[in-house]
Formats: sequence, structure tokens, C-alpha cells
Amino acid sequence: MTTTTQVTPLTGAVGSAYTRVEGRDKVTGAARYAGEFRFDELVHGWLVLSTVARGRIRSVESGPVLAMPGVLAVLHHGNAPRVTTDYVGIVGRPDPVLALFQHDQVSYVGWPVALVVAETSEQAREAAEALVVEYDEEPHDIAFSAGHPGAYTPEGTVIGPADTEKGDMEAELAASAVVVDAEYATPEEHHSSMEPHATTAHWDGGRLDVIDTNQSTMWIAGELAQLFSLDPASVRVRSEHVGGGFGSKGMRPNQVAAVMAATVLQRPVRVVLTRRQMFSLVGYRSPTAQRVRLGADPDGRLRAFDHEAHSLTSTVHEFVEPSAAVGRVMYDADAHRTAHRLVRLNVPTPTWMRAPGEAPGSFAVESALDELAEKLGLDPIALRARNEPELGPVSGLPFSSRKLLACFEEGARRFGWTDRDPRPALRREGRWLLGTGTAAASFHAGVGPSTAAVTAEADGTFIVRVNATDLGTGARTAMVMVAADALEVDPGRIRIRIADSDLGPAMFAGGSMGTRSWAWAVMRAARELRERLALGGGVPPEGITVRSDTTEAVGALEGKERHSFGAQFAEVAVDVTSGEVRVRRMLGIFAAGRIVNALTARNQFVGGMVWGLSMALHEEAFRDPASGATVGADFAGYHFAANADVPLIEADWVDDPDPDDPVGIKGIGEIGIVGAAAAIANAVWHATGVRHRQLPIRPDRVLLTAEGARSA
Repeated sequence: MTTTTQVTPLTGAVGSAYTRVEGRDKVTGAARYAGEFRFDELVHGWLVLSTVARGRIRSVESGPVLAMPGVLAVLHHGNAPRVTTDYVGIVGRPDPVLALFQHDQVSYVGWPVALVVAETSEQAREAAEALVVEYDEEPHDIAFSAGHPGAYTPEGTVIGPADTEKGDMEAELAASAVVVDAEYATPEEHHSSMEPHATTAHWDGGRLDVIDTNQSTMWIAGELAQLFSLDPASVRVRSEHVGGGFGSKGMRPNQVAAVMAATVLQRPVRVVLTRRQMFSLVGYRSPTAQRVRLGADPDGRLRAFDHEAHSLTSTVHEFVEPSAAVGRVMYDADAHRTAHRLVRLNVPTPTWMRAPGEAPGSFAVESALDELAEKLGLDPIALRARNEPELGPVSGLPFSSRKLLACFEEGARRFGWTDRDPRPALRREGRWLLGTGTAAASFHAGVGPSTAAVTAEADGTFIVRVNATDLGTGARTAMVMVAADALEVDPGRIRIRIADSDLGPAMFAGGSMGTRSWAWAVMRAARELRERLALGGGVPPEGITVRSDTTEAVGALEGKERHSFGAQFAEVAVDVTSGEVRVRRMLGIFAAGRIVNALTARNQFVGGMVWGLSMALHEEAFRDPASGATVGADFAGYHFAANADVPLIEADWVDDPDPDDPVGIKGIGEIGIVGAAAAIANAVWHATGVRHRQLPIRPDRVLLTAEGARSA
């Protein structure tokens, strides 16, 4: 059965630029984060992490530490409460690292081996650093490469099958007039959210109450109930404010450690990770090694599209960075193949990181398209226009909407693209070579079942209750605006309650699906409430509440390719004598559904583009081959774009309401990073005539390639 949801016409708050409803609390310090709640008799836990990459714990010398001032307990594999990871949660089977202190095995540097609990955080840290742990060390392997002998094909990725294939690839490549066959690489990258992961756990009248920083209180409550074999109704998780997550704030060892210690000591326990601990405990983006082969006719029509991507995972849990999936939506060809290969190493398990798959995958694909345009003598935008698919290249499904070319048209006009001389290394300002580049962007527009409740109060105000999580994106404000329009009232009359597992099930904040999922539920409840109020009769003292559940409506959605799209543009200046690359300006034009809040949406787009700039020029984590540990696991050794690195960045959008969503929303949280690094890399080629296929484009790499070009 085909089901189409009527898009509700919205002419009030939605679409305007509305100041964050929690903005004053945040700038005055009134907003409370997970590490800031006060509790009587609060004690502090400090995790001790392994210093070897593989082996077994021989001994934990806890005696001397227990004698130190303020120390209350040292939990380790010999005395910790038992937990179970033999279950399937919201996102599949849990990472075995959550089976905290259950055995003596160590699988990577940074594996949790003990928790020291003390009266103050200073005492806990001092004792944790004094704790002696002896290991029986075993040989380890952290060397990632596409040619690793242990590379294998995983069963699937988070967004579909590992491999897809149609047509005769080798025959189409052989018949192509022009072929690009190139390898691209991206490094290990880390989320680096401002707020560290923090959890405060305590037992309140037989019920576990957890204050946590996460991307879904329902997710964390469910996982904790499973881990500790608790009745789900006896677990409450709250996440009042979150200082960024980007995919990292799911179920992590800090939550398990806090609950474990609170259970043992029967006191509130707080566990806050250090910045250095976050480099090994909360996931990261896997490095990738990608090979792209493109074959085209003389007019630029693709005959062959082949994208194979390698990434790594830990030896204890499988996670795939789905980099090759981006081409399944963007470009069609007579022969079309995408493939993922995985390498198991003695490293922590990677995880979702803003635009997982699309961010590194778009660098490879959009760079390869630029190389193809160069070989064909075609404008890069014209090449993309020539290969616009009518249906999903792999799925064969229709697009809910696809306004990629509208983004390129508007972006080219505003960026001045038509004045560009396509020949490289021609523009110069003193010591700087100048160039411009472009790339396409896409990110899937998903939606998940959610519940919401809206209450009309006797004083004329309304309370919206939805288990959304605001990572700093403006989710609170968006829900207020959606409710205000549905109720046809001023947003100032709306109060909102979010991020509490007691509020009921709702989609997690991830995959650019949060706002769309929550808004659907809020609008349904608010519209029904408005209809009830229209019947008259007044509002009783206890108020009138309407609840909604979108499970059935979401399940009835027709199968389509639903995606946000965008066009990225960048201008760079390159000093080939020093290797310095400066991005002078960036422009992103997006087709990302109906924009709820123009103020916070622009903030999200620009933030993603800044991250793309970081990806292109700065971000790169290293591991020491001898120890297996991250080198420079801090903000001094791991560099990302600071204010001085960020130029004029403009972000805007074309009208693109999703016809199958009641508000017209698609999702904007991740599309801003996609294609940004490729646009910059393509601009560096245009400036210098030298192609960079490995990120980041560091000064030393610019110097080496410039010297190589001169030698050639």
C-alpha cells in the first residue's frame, strides 16, 4: 500500500530565525551538565586503563592504594559485580568493553582494568595513578593497510549490505574512453566534543537514577537494564544538557563504572573521563584506504563506477565505516560496484562519527570525479549534471526529492564559478597560488518511531514532553517552534521537557534523524490537542494532555531514496615554499528539507563545513607502533581548526520540503561536512596542479608533492 503523508503548511514560527530557548541558561552558567549535579555523599570514580595493547592482567596491587587518604574501593576483574553483554540492544550487540572488569584479558591500550573510588576527584585521580597493574604482554598488531593479510568482507554495514554489484565492471572499464583509477586515504579522526563523557549514578528508593551525557536516554536506560539484569522500569536516565557528541555519546564504560560503584558503595558515584581517556574509550573514525575506478564516454557519461573501501575495527567488536556507500546514491553507471573490507587490529573499536561513511567516502568519490572532469576537459559541475540519476543507482527506488543540481546552480552563481579558468596553477597573489574547487554532498534522511505528549495548562501555557536529546543543535527550540505552529500559538507560551527516559520512547539524536522523528510526534499530539481545545469547554486545573506514537505511520512509509543534498565550494591559497594551505572562503548550498530554525540551521551547516576544513587540512591521529597507544592524545597533539584557521563561510539552502514528512523535514546535522574536504582538495589541485589523495593536506605533503612535480 502506498502511503503519502500530507505536509502541513506552516506559516508561523517554523522557518524563522528563533533564539535558543535555553540560550540564557547556557551563557549564564545556569544550564547543568552531567558532571555538575549536586548530591549528598557524592564520591568520585577514576578509571585505570591498560598500558599494553594485548595480553592479560597478572595482578592488580590494590592494597597500597586502599590505604591512601579518601580511597573507598578499587574495583577490578577480581572483585567487580557481574554483568552480562549477552543481549541485542537498540543498535545491536554491545561492544564487549562494556563487560567491565569481568575478565583478565586486555585487547588494546586504553582497555579499562580498574576503577578507583574516593571521596574527592583529586584523591581518586592520585590513587588511580599510583595503582600498579602487572601484565603478561603478548604481541600486537596495529598496522592498518588495504593490503593487510587479515582483510575480510563483513556481513554488512550500518546502512546496508557490505557489497553491491551490477554489470560487467572490467568490460565497461575496457570500453571507456577515459578511466580514473586512484587510491585515496583518510586518517584516524576523533570526535573531540567540548564536554567530556560524564556519568553520575545513585540508587533512589530501589530505583537506579543516572545523570549522564548521551545521545539517547532511552538507549542508555535500556542498555543498563540489560547489563545489570534490572527491570527496565527501575532505571531512569536523564541528560539535561549535552556539550556535543557527534556519534560518540552512546553506551560507554563510564556509565557502567558509575553504576557498578554506586551499587557496591550505595552512595552516589560520579565518573568523568579525561580528554586523554576519551581518545581510547568513546570511539573514533577509522582510517580508510579507498580505491575508486571510474570509466566514462567522451561526453562524460559514466560507464563504470567502482568504489572499494577498507577500514579497521577492534579484535573484540565489529564496526564498519561505510565509506563506499556514498556512491550508491550519487552516481549511476552501466557497471556499478561498491565494496567494504575490514581489518581486525589491537585497537579500540571505532564508532559513528559525524556523517559516518559519507565524510571519508565523499572525499574519495568527489576527488575522483574532479580527476575525471580534468581528463575529459569538462567542467566539474557539468560532469555531475551529466550523471544525475533518475532513480537510486543501486536500489532503483524513486527519490523523495533530489535538488542537487539546484544547489550547484545557486552555488555557482553566488560563488562566481562561471568566471573560473579551469586550467590549474595560473592564479597567483605574491607568494600564494590560488584555486577553487567544488564537490557534491548527500546524507540519508531517516526517521524513527517516537512518542510525545502535549499538555494544555489552565493558565494558557502548554507543556511539550518528548524524549529528545539536545546535543547543542537546538533541538529544544525546534520542538517549541513545531508545537507552536501546530497549536497556532506564540512560541513563548510553550514549555518543553526533554532528555528523560521516563518521558517514553523516542528516536536517538543521531544520523540526522532526531528533529524529523521528534517533530513528527510533537506535531501529531499538538494538532490533536488543538482540535480538542477548539470544541470549547475550557481547560481543567489538571490540564488536558494528548499523547502520540508515530510507530505505525513511520512503518507505513513508502520505500524511497530519502536524502539531503548539497553543493560545496571552496577557494584556497597555497604557498608552495612553506607548504601552507589557507582556505579563503567556503560556500555551501543545501537541499535539506524544510528548515525549522534558520538561526540554528545555519549554525549546523557552517559547523559541519568547519569540520570539513579540519578534515582536509588538520585532523590526524597517530598510533605508536611499539606501544599501540595514541600519540599526543590531547588538544595540543591533535589539531583541529581554530578561529584563526576558519575563513568566511557562507551556508544557505534551497526550498526542499520532504513530501512524505508532516513538517517537511529531512535532516541537517551531518550534510555540512560531506564533500567539504573534497572541495578543498580539488581547490588545492586547481591552485597548484598537484593532486592530493591523502588527508590531511599537511605542509610537508604539499612540499613533497611540489618537489615531485618539479622533478617530473
